[in-house]
Amino acid sequence: MASTPPPADLVVIRGRVYTLSWAEPGRDGTPDSGAPYDADGWHPDAEAVAVRGDKIVFVGTTSEALRLVGPDTRTIDARGSTVLPGAVDSHMHVASLGRTLSQLDLRGAIGEEETIARVANYAASVPKGTWIFGQGGEEDHWNKTQPTWEALSARVPDHPVLLYGKHGFVVRGNRKAFQLAGITADTPQPDGGTIVKDAAGNLTGMLLNRGASRLLSAKIPHDTREDREQQFRLGLAEMASHGFTAVHEAGVDRLSLEALQALDAAGELPIRVYAMLSGRDAELMAEWAARGPVHQPSGRLEIRGVKAYYDAALGSRGARMLADYSDRPGHRGVAGSEYGFDEAAVSKAMTAGFQVAVHAIGDAGNREVLDFFEKMITQTPALRANRHRIEHAQVIHPDDMPRFSELGVIASMEPPHAVEDKAWAEARLGPDRVRGAYAWRSLRQAQAHLVFNSDLPDGDHSLFYGLYAAITRQDKSGQPVGGWYPEQRMTPEEAVRGYTTWAAYASFTEDDRGALKVGNLADITVVDIDPLTVGASQPHALLSGRATYAIVGGEIVHGSEASPP
Repeated sequence: MASTPPPADLVVIRGRVYTLSWAEPGRDGTPDSGAPYDADGWHPDAEAVAVRGDKIVFVGTTSEALRLVGPDTRTIDARGSTVLPGAVDSHMHVASLGRTLSQLDLRGAIGEEETIARVANYAASVPKGTWIFGQGGEEDHWNKTQPTWEALSARVPDHPVLLYGKHGFVVRGNRKAFQLAGITADTPQPDGGTIVKDAAGNLTGMLLNRGASRLLSAKIPHDTREDREQQFRLGLAEMASHGFTAVHEAGVDRLSLEALQALDAAGELPIRVYAMLSGRDAELMAEWAARGPVHQPSGRLEIRGVKAYYDAALGSRGARMLADYSDRPGHRGVAGSEYGFDEAAVSKAMTAGFQVAVHAIGDAGNREVLDFFEKMITQTPALRANRHRIEHAQVIHPDDMPRFSELGVIASMEPPHAVEDKAWAEARLGPDRVRGAYAWRSLRQAQAHLVFNSDLPDGDHSLFYGLYAAITRQDKSGQPVGGWYPEQRMTPEEAVRGYTTWAAYASFTEDDRGALKVGNLADITVVDIDPLTVGASQPHALLSGRATYAIVGGEIVHGSEASPP
């Protein structure tokens, strides 16, 4: 007689469960023959999931799952909500998100009047002389309108002000901040950046790209470890509330690493963090190149990646291009060592076994990073197995598309960037070169591995916005009709996989995460809208979606427990 299995610790019942345990779709997006898809569309392939400890022990029908309910079993009645493998944001800056949540949030403040009003209102709440740090400004608008510091300095004269654009490549300050930083009209233009001046040579308060912005940001009072820990608490809790069960933190300096390690040791990481060490922290890089990565895929903190920067942003014309910018003849951006790419340090990290993720935006930037990877892999073929990444992979020459697959390099991309940049990207690139920009389908057809993310705190961190942008290539108002270069759109399944199974592959965890199946870690996201069916029939409705539960290793980190049935 068969023994009765022990009760589960957690069951999720009456859900629309998509396990994503079937094979990948074709490169044109056609679902695999084993997918729960037919002429009528998508159908869930299960109703319930049961968890014991941190592992999934059952996937199937609700009636069968109820047999695993004991007196101490926690039960979530999904009531028809959709149950997915745990969602992952595979490129973000969670400490910056926490700082944004605790300080001045500029997201959505497009007009100059509203931007200054937010700064002035915040200044009224803190003592004079306190630095005011703002994040998430519409830097593309700033770069286009070229505002000066006159109005900002007049409204906020007694606080040094530092405002970051949403991509971090355009920075603004008031007179007080520039005075404290010692930046004058006579300050030489730095390598890898621009101090913006007006026609008469006067300062405007705007700085472009890191070479210039660090002149100002270096003067901000340093965070303490307690500050950084609180920023991570706020940022990670915010991500959990949006249904994410893991994030990849792209660029961790020593202070952030110490904060994450302290939170992990105290059991205070609500979701998993895949940490990429900052390639700009030379001492940290040298220390960890000697030590090697930390693999603990079932834990909450893993230290396995390195994040490096090769060029700047397209909006600020800092991305490195093969030919001149279409709207600025004679200019091709900045890249390589002039932008802080330390090839020797990154090479040592690769050799030590780290996955290297390099920020590259322009077609020249992407080509040169691929050249770097190719050189390293040719010298040591085993390095190909480390699944190196290009972060953003934003503008790629057609000749370089196949090289991602040939070198095993993952294209780590942000669907929202395409729909947010469309207003000016073609002006920068011209009608031919733009076809290689944000080219998700072209990369898929070239056999490349993709993964999707937000690059927070640059913009909206809703999972549903990312899915919507990937599926439609439209902005939130539904423009343009049919999508911007719609041939690059993703199917709903591909969009969902970009935040689940593809993210698992990008962090080497596809054997125990990314799919809901027995034996896998119980990382689960429950949402109130079906992204597969709704994404196919009325994708704009995705924008009203909400995450109702986030479960990490069987622990409910967002959402309320329901009473046992």
